[in-house]
Amino acid sequence: MLRIKFLRFLTPVLAAALTGCAHHQAVVKASEPPPVAPARENDASATAIDRAVKSEQVRMDCIAGRRLICGRIVKVLRDGLVVESGYTDLLRPPLTASWLIPATVPAKRDSGTIELRQPGTPCIGLVLLTDTPKRPKPKVLDYVVIIGYPAGSYRYQAAPGIRKPIRKFAAGLDTAVRLTLQAQENHTAGALPMNP
Repeated sequence: MLRIKFLRFLTPVLAAALTGCAHHQAVVKASEPPPVAPARENDASATAIDRAVKSEQVRMDCIAGRRLICGRIVKVLRDGLVVESGYTDLLRPPLTASWLIPATVPAKRDSGTIELRQPGTPCIGLVLLTDTPKRPKPKVLDYVVIIGYPAGSYRYQAAPGIRKPIRKFAAGLDTAVRLTLQAQENHTAGALPMNP
């Protein structure tokens, strides 16, 4: 009987003591700074997914912005070909069988042609064309007829001391995506996306 009375007395005391300990522990934890969230284990995979999504968006933009570069080569540079595009007269068989047409072919540029904002329409104006096929080797005054994907801009030296921005196109879609992503990274890093 004495045991039961002792247990009845001891039970509330123990409960109060344990409650006090729990309360004390909660107070101590509340006064501590909140725990730092652990670093995401998948940061690398999340970054890779972000890059893949961005790359796919740029790819879709390049496909939507593709143009038919049809024109005369004005200058052969290390970075590509400067082309005066807009020679829609070149879009006739059998000239369209090759991407490069010799300068001996008669062709004229229609000055009244305007560039439409539709994928695959003829490009008008001075452009830089990169990532062209290796063969045949292009020369100044030859003509090109090839699909180009937008790849940023290029500062072309039209005359000594005069540089002007012109559109840059790549004949390869993957190259256009890579160049566009590089230009975007340079732009966000604060660097000007210019050639030397």
